[in-house]
Amino acid sequence: MIDAIIQKKEIQFYQQKTQVIGILYNHDNRSYVITAAAIDQYGFAKLRNLTYTLIIGFFIGVILTLFTGKYLAKKALSPVSKMVDKVEEITATNLDLRIEEGKGKDEIAELAITFNAMLDRLEKSFDAQKDFVSNIAHELRTPLTAMLAELQLTTSKQRNIAEYQTSIHHAIDDAQKLVRLTNNLLELAKANYDQTEIGFKEVRLDELLLDARNEVRHNHPYYKINIIFEKEIEDDDFISVKGNEYLLKTAFMNLMENGCKFSEEKEATVAITYFKDKTILRFQDNGIGIGSNELQNIFTSFFRDENKRFAEGNGIGLSLTKKIIDLHKGEINVVSKVDEGTTFRVELPHV
Repeated sequence: MIDAIIQKKEIQFYQQKTQVIGILYNHDNRSYVITAAAIDQYGFAKLRNLTYTLIIGFFIGVILTLFTGKYLAKKALSPVSKMVDKVEEITATNLDLRIEEGKGKDEIAELAITFNAMLDRLEKSFDAQKDFVSNIAHELRTPLTAMLAELQLTTSKQRNIAEYQTSIHHAIDDAQKLVRLTNNLLELAKANYDQTEIGFKEVRLDELLLDARNEVRHNHPYYKINIIFEKEIEDDDFISVKGNEYLLKTAFMNLMENGCKFSEEKEATVAITYFKDKTILRFQDNGIGIGSNELQNIFTSFFRDENKRFAEGNGIGLSLTKKIIDLHKGEINVVSKVDEGTTFRVELPHV
């Protein structure tokens, strides 16, 4: 140890709990080796106290962190808990209830706003479904009641052949109304499908118009439908769209029949033109027109305006047509004047 002190001039080390120090000291040109050893009782006491303090502080910190975290988590998630409680109250019978959105702009507020928007859509859908079912019941009941009354009246007593034939014709007319209504309802259901459930392909609008006109004239030989091409077709893409052939033809037939049905001459004109990004179709007639107060409702299912006295119908055709056009990401609007005629303008984007 002395040699180490002479060589290093100062050393320190521990021997168990004893702290030892050795130094080389020069005095009067002579070198002395001085050593000292002692137990630092005060330092060890402080270290023990520090150890106990750290251990106790650690456990206190863990406990405080646990309870503080639980409190803060509960407080932070309280809006979610309230939202869950409110959602549990919402059923099909009280879709008018809404979640409190608060004034915050955090993710919870955005979730509440999104959920309320979803509830708005669901409420509208349920209300529309209720109205739809109610209207269907009414529309089906009318021809069924008329048919039943006609048959009961016919069988109430013996009649001649002419009277039986008249009664049968009336029953056939009512049955045809039921068939038309059923077909329209089926087509309306198809138009409500998700786009991913419907087959889309490239179709030419001019060919669809010609097919629709032929089918309308087959069903109504006295209808006259004129098709006008306002521009020369330079490229097939100009009059082609990506869509469902059956649904588009159904929409065109509805517009053609609607124009002829409410025209005294039973005549309608279809004009087709195109632009770089879309094709425009105009279905025009010189019929009795539609009142300005009724224009906003003509695309509502089962809505019948004052024109119902002029021609029969069930109020589904235009609603079905709009759903089909919307399904094809197109637009449809109408301009009409009473006693001057009506024009339906359909815009469909190109492929």
